Amino acid sequence: MIYQESIKTTASQQMINVTENVQKAVEDSGIRDGFVILSVPHTTAGITINENTDPNVGRDILRRLEKVFPVSDPMDGHAEGNSAAHCKSSFMGTSLTLMVEDSRLVLGTWQGIFFCEFDGPRIRKLIIGVYEDR
Repeated sequence: MIYQESIKTTASQQMINVTENVQKAVEDSGIRDGFVILSVPHTTAGITINENTDPNVGRDILRRLEKVFPVSDPMDGHAEGNSAAHCKSSFMGTSLTLMVEDSRLVLGTWQGIFFCEFDGPRIRKLIIGVYEDR
């Protein structure tokens, strides 16, 4: 089953915890065991798994990404001025695969799934494919 979520971002760069959205898709699908494929169909956004307990972790990740891929770089040639967002998206990735066991996402104790905005605010899409192990 394929589900699509709209993600409304509110800042130019942010990490939004979407773990509950993905878990709900798993529950709605009715599968017991299988896997989930997540896809972000954007060139300036991404998806990742990281700590979901301390909000400073997400802020620290964004701060460090900004050091590596600064928004303002006079050498950038892309006319839209968002080359850094493209780099951050490629670095973080635009898809993930997770296992499902007993109708629950298989994640570590502190792990959560984060939609990463790098060129917002915008309304984005998160595509969730839920597949049963047969």
